[in-house]
Amino acid sequence: MSEDAKLTRGDIRGHLVTQTAPMIIGVAAVLSIGLVDSYFIGQLGGQELAAISFIFPIGVALSSLGIGISVGINSVVSRSLGAGDREQASSRANFGIAFAAVMGAIMALALFLLLNPIFALMQADDELLPIIRSYMVPYACGFPLLLLIMGLNGVLRGQGEARKTSYISLTYAAANWVLDPILITGAFGIGGFGVEGAAYASVAGWLIAVIFGFSLLNGTKLPFKMSKLRDCQIVPSLKAIGSVAAPAAFSNAINPVGLAVLTALIAAQGQAAVAGFGAAGRLQSFAVVPMLALSGAIGAIVGQNWGANKPERARQAMRWAGGFSLIYGLVVATILFAAGEWFADFFTEDPAIIEEFASYLSIAAWGYAGYGLLVVSNGALNAVGKAGWALLQSAARVFLIMMPVAWLLRPSWGSQAIYTAELAANGVGGISAVVIVWWVLRSKTN
Repeated sequence: MSEDAKLTRGDIRGHLVTQTAPMIIGVAAVLSIGLVDSYFIGQLGGQELAAISFIFPIGVALSSLGIGISVGINSVVSRSLGAGDREQASSRANFGIAFAAVMGAIMALALFLLLNPIFALMQADDELLPIIRSYMVPYACGFPLLLLIMGLNGVLRGQGEARKTSYISLTYAAANWVLDPILITGAFGIGGFGVEGAAYASVAGWLIAVIFGFSLLNGTKLPFKMSKLRDCQIVPSLKAIGSVAAPAAFSNAINPVGLAVLTALIAAQGQAAVAGFGAAGRLQSFAVVPMLALSGAIGAIVGQNWGANKPERARQAMRWAGGFSLIYGLVVATILFAAGEWFADFFTEDPAIIEEFASYLSIAAWGYAGYGLLVVSNGALNAVGKAGWALLQSAARVFLIMMPVAWLLRPSWGSQAIYTAELAANGVGGISAVVIVWWVLRSKTN
């Protein structure tokens, strides 16, 4: 065990709080970007709000692939530190950052080339495609910056530096808060760019955050050094990170892929249904922030203790995290169920959109507890190098439950079939995730 592995000592509950609390702030800040975007874009009109609803799942899917890379870096860094090998941790941390940047460039090129086919497949009509493209082109150009942020966060989280990752997230969220009203609708005598302005605001925020992120990383025990890249043993480093990053990336991306399919299915119900579904989805993303933060925080705690051969501490962390997810999910579902129309008023005045917004929350919100159990379990599985199991349960949730339920019920239930499918997927997915993660964590003894 290394002195660098600070999460292998002390109270587990204390570590969960100190690692999760700053990440709640960071994740909330990032997800607030979607809410702020929706607010200002909603002022442009229902058509623009519908366009951004098509964009949302694709943006989440791409970010999820980046999160998978971050998870892979987090996993190898935390386990190396837990095993007392700082040199290996440093080498793989530096390689991971460079790897994230290269993957960002590759993904950006693929996105640019496939823009029209992707959104045509999602059933976006000809009126919306030009609006969608005006956003996605600058978004694609800046996407490598977002992946760099993911790489930096992976190294920081692996060291247990959750507070520094929240600083990075707050930086680019704050840039968006300031730039959105100026670049979308116009302010201070500056004419807005419409939907396109939201993309410009995001790219500017990413650039500022990357510069700040490197300055924070260089103040830790694993700073970024170009000289380390020459000695990083590319094949072993790529294998170590890729064995977790690849399945974790696809595991994270599966949910937004399912969301994209649901968006395509609900498009048959009209633009009001798409807009209501998309806007409510943004509120949902914000509501589950504590569980998303916990799923990120638990990786370093479980990974360091697993690497230090302290599996009981890893199991204890999972018990507390699972209990929190269950209780919090039910509480927030009750609130959203009771106040759906009140929240909808923040996004639009269109009665049809408000009705769909409230209908979504009244059904899908009851699955949030199961979703929390799923993402926290995935965080633990990725941390111990069992990312394949996380991928399997995420795939089963979407392809064996969510999509079949939506497809079978849609002819008779309409848009409510989509919302019910999400509820069923989260409920069954949460139960199966708990069974799998407990089986995996019980496989190792001190």
